Amino acid sequence: MTVPDTAQTTGQDTAGTARETARSTAERLHRSAVARTGWLIVGVVVLLVIMVLSTAVGSRHVGLGDILAAYLGDSDGIDRGAVAKRIPRTVLAVVTGAALGVTGTVMQGVTRNPLADPGILGINTGASLAVVLGITYLSMSAASDYIWLALGGAAVTAVFVYLIGSLGHGGATPLKLALAGSATAAALTSFISAITLTRNDIVDLARDWEIGGVGGDTWDSVRLVAPFLIVGFLACLLSARGLNSLALGDELAAGLGEKVWLTRICAAAGAVVLCGAATAVTGPIGFVGLVVPHACRLLIGVDHRWLIPFSAVTGAALLTAADILGRIVARPAELEVGILTALIGAPVFIAIVRRQKVRAL
Repeated sequence: MTVPDTAQTTGQDTAGTARETARSTAERLHRSAVARTGWLIVGVVVLLVIMVLSTAVGSRHVGLGDILAAYLGDSDGIDRGAVAKRIPRTVLAVVTGAALGVTGTVMQGVTRNPLADPGILGINTGASLAVVLGITYLSMSAASDYIWLALGGAAVTAVFVYLIGSLGHGGATPLKLALAGSATAAALTSFISAITLTRNDIVDLARDWEIGGVGGDTWDSVRLVAPFLIVGFLACLLSARGLNSLALGDELAAGLGEKVWLTRICAAAGAVVLCGAATAVTGPIGFVGLVVPHACRLLIGVDHRWLIPFSAVTGAALLTAADILGRIVARPAELEVGILTALIGAPVFIAIVRRQKVRAL
């Protein structure tokens, strides 16, 4: 009789332990979701504050009343007119920063490379070369002309870099992808310089566009890029669960029933669309896609279902804040946002290399 009693007691203890573990796991997941939601709300509030500052700060200071009136459509007067011109610039900075932040997050997830970024992998440069070719040989001069060229150039470069990085033993390792992207970016930059130096008539236009900035843009630019950004963001968001599986490794992801190549292609296509569309209207802006994902992981972890929207909010806030800073540091002139993001991103890039030692995610 003792043995059955002991077995029954052991079974009850095991069941109790299992229930306690399940309850503890549920509570931990709930706390994690609450914390992530809190950080997301904080990020949105910070972004809204930065957007208001973006419409207020410039060569001419304006009051809160004029800002509110301009947002409501009243552009009468010098101050309200100035705010009305800054609103599309602010919106473009927000959507571009969001696109670049999501692009970096998805590229790092697809390649499992902590250094993946549209600039480091050469995708921005590929889009730039395509646009410069259009400016030089097809006499293009508007963002509506650039966008399809930029998307095509970004896609071709992404495929080329991945194929080069996949050659040899071990496949597409983080180190090989970073080297392939850097070498490709350097080669394409040389092609851009060779083209523009032989055409004095377009060198100013090409140079201004290559620096990367959101100044002078209108609602037409926002309307042009919005459909592409929506499609790209949805593709990335739908791939979030698959990216979580890819983080475990291709073999384990496939063992869990994940269609590895389909997930990778869908996520990469969404990232390329976001990057190409953003580059078409603002020029190549680097390092946002590198800095933002690492900062977001420190706050909310590695779950791409949360990481992608949080990267969008953080990227939008970072680029808009950099645009504000560019208006302040060089008054009465302006410093383009692409220069400031490079100044911010370069030290972060060095720190990531030293800390990660180019390990996979």
